[in-house]
Amino acid sequence: MDDSTEVFKQAITSTMRAISGDEELSVSFGRGKAYLQGNKARIPLPETAISEEALASLRGTADRFALRSRFHDETLHIQNRPASGIAQDVFDWVEESRVAAIGSHLMRGVQDNLSAQLEQYCKDQGYAEIEIAEDAPLGAAVGLLVREKLIGEPVPASAQAILDPWREHIESCIGDSLDDFSELILDQAAFVDKTRALIKDLGLTDDWGEDGNSEDADNAESDTEEMEPEGGDDTVDQESGQDGDLTDAIEGEVPVDMDAMDMVEADGSDDESGAPPDMLPDKSWLRPKTTDYKPYTTAFDEVVSADELCDAEELDRLRGVLDKHLQNSQIIISKLANRLQRKLMAQQNRTWEFDLEEGTLDTSRLPGIIMDPFSSLAFKQEKDTKFRDTVVSLLIDSSGSMRGRSISIAAMCADILGRTLERCTVKVEILGFTTRAWRGGQARETWLQQGKPQQPGRLNDLRHIIYKAADTPWRRARRNLGLMMREELLKENIDGEALLWAHNRIVGRPEDRRIMMVISDGLPVDNSTLLVNASNYLEQHLKYAIDQIENFSDVELVAIGIGHDVTHHYRRAVTITDAEQLGDAITDQLVDLFDEKANLKSAQKPVGR
Repeated sequence: MDDSTEVFKQAITSTMRAISGDEELSVSFGRGKAYLQGNKARIPLPETAISEEALASLRGTADRFALRSRFHDETLHIQNRPASGIAQDVFDWVEESRVAAIGSHLMRGVQDNLSAQLEQYCKDQGYAEIEIAEDAPLGAAVGLLVREKLIGEPVPASAQAILDPWREHIESCIGDSLDDFSELILDQAAFVDKTRALIKDLGLTDDWGEDGNSEDADNAESDTEEMEPEGGDDTVDQESGQDGDLTDAIEGEVPVDMDAMDMVEADGSDDESGAPPDMLPDKSWLRPKTTDYKPYTTAFDEVVSADELCDAEELDRLRGVLDKHLQNSQIIISKLANRLQRKLMAQQNRTWEFDLEEGTLDTSRLPGIIMDPFSSLAFKQEKDTKFRDTVVSLLIDSSGSMRGRSISIAAMCADILGRTLERCTVKVEILGFTTRAWRGGQARETWLQQGKPQQPGRLNDLRHIIYKAADTPWRRARRNLGLMMREELLKENIDGEALLWAHNRIVGRPEDRRIMMVISDGLPVDNSTLLVNASNYLEQHLKYAIDQIENFSDVELVAIGIGHDVTHHYRRAVTITDAEQLGDAITDQLVDLFDEKANLKSAQKPVGR
């Protein structure tokens, strides 16, 4: 490994340990999303030349994790966090601003790094082009205003584009209540109380979490992705009491010269900032039996084949990008495909044809030959048998939060799954879901033109993508998977309608057994819809859709959450902390489903609420 890369890793590790005050903090480096989990952190490792701006953003990620590790009490945060929606976003963003303010007051360099990371995040989300309030996320705007007040300096230019459309409205709602926040930044409990009062002042009082729910807090998933201001995403051991004096909060100097990181020649393209805040699901199996969910209009929704979204030349280029990813991981992929094929084929019943003139010698006929030497030898051959008639539908979240490594891994797994299941005579369908536009499309424009009726329902244009239909041979569909590599495709996600769409496609199939597998990294997010409906509007419809499939359909539903706990919503689910684990998770889930004993056990599980 290049010496400059080692210097970079040493500098980042030493700095994070110094800021966090935890000498046992484990820092690893690799491709994919940055995350903090307990006292383990992973930072994207640049590979080629990196700009000063990208390097500062990368430092900001490391500083952010270190500050959260020291100054953020996750249990306290979860106990007081709203259950979902815009109120939850406000709560998470404000806490993120508190932690950023501590770091900014401690060291000017930390402030610069955090600002660089925030700037990069806002650019990645396309916030710089926002001009009207309805297009800007309210939760982020409130958090950024709090950040501005606490630090005493304007937020970066890209972040201003979120804040400015909302500034007047927020200030008219909260008055001078922000003046007291700066005195409380080292007292998270008192800061939480002020934040709750702030949310009430904004009129976002629905869906508060239960105080004292320590069991839920202790069991909360702890994945913090880069620039996701989610208070519920990194479990930390808080030092007893906050350090009394802010200026003494961090003792000692960083043992490695920070300037040494400037020598690193790396590419920050794999540093995936930009996943929008997820919403922590309430930990309840209760699901609505009915729903008042509705789209404002379906006139602009589309179900489209992948090859219709770009020309053949571009699709070939994108498929080449995917093939390059596959080639770089060829050994792992081969092992995964072979493992899946072996385990699935092992589930098949063996049947034989007897009394043949060639094949394997039928030893059961040998005693007859001894008794009658003139009788001819008998042979047998194993018959090709198919699985129990099965179809698998893979539904992939194609939203903006999946950008980068997550969608690349999902595409590679879909490729492996398609090829392998076809060899095992199991039909497979590969689908994706997103929206046609950010923060509302033509549906929202129609709503505005019609005078903004109250409670309009879903205000965005759905885009459901067919990468591979179940009856389409793999050789004809493989090119389509390259479309996942197109970043312009990835926008927002409305999961409930996508689940019902995919279910309705597979439920009409002639196969005896139908399996539906959902891959997602968060709950539904569509700002245009959530701003004008109940804060949990999309989440409740997702719960309703899951309930309908799990309790009233013979389709077997499996969910895999990437960095987001989906086990509270789906009966059969697994959560992974890293997209790199997706291949193994898919294999394990499919093998379990094809295991007749496991399937029988699942079938005996009581159904209900």
